[in-house]
Amino acid sequence: MKIEAHSPEEYIAQVPEERKAALHKLRQVIRENLPEGFQETISYGMIGFVVPHSLYPAGYHVNPAEPLPFISLASQKNFMAVYHFAMYADPGIYDWFVGEYPKHSKTKLDMGKSCIRFKKPGQIPFDLLGELAGKLSPEQWIELYESKLKK
Repeated sequence: MKIEAHSPEEYIAQVPEERKAALHKLRQVIRENLPEGFQETISYGMIGFVVPHSLYPAGYHVNPAEPLPFISLASQKNFMAVYHFAMYADPGIYDWFVGEYPKHSKTKLDMGKSCIRFKKPGQIPFDLLGELAGKLSPEQWIELYESKLKK
């Protein structure tokens, strides 16, 4: 499911009706908990929260013209997804999230290395995802990214 959008609001307007309220709330929770310095944008066809070039001129190693991604929100064909790139880079954050998830949701965790999938909007543990969003400042994410992922 590819959504062509130029703003987060335009993105949300195009998702299936049954996902709009949940995606809007998820976006709001991330925005309220994200440390200062991250920038909201459309990145790689998703709602993205990135480290802007003004803080990290090198950009993303895959494509330096793009800012460094941190969290992305997407509506895919069969699920909604939260991509948190630091979970891929930091086993401590990953382990913390996996350990906390059962305390916030009765559903089984459906997750890849950095992708958390929700088949139903009612399954989203908003408070836990807000806490996850606040785990790292842009400076901490840059340091982790450079030490673990940048090649």
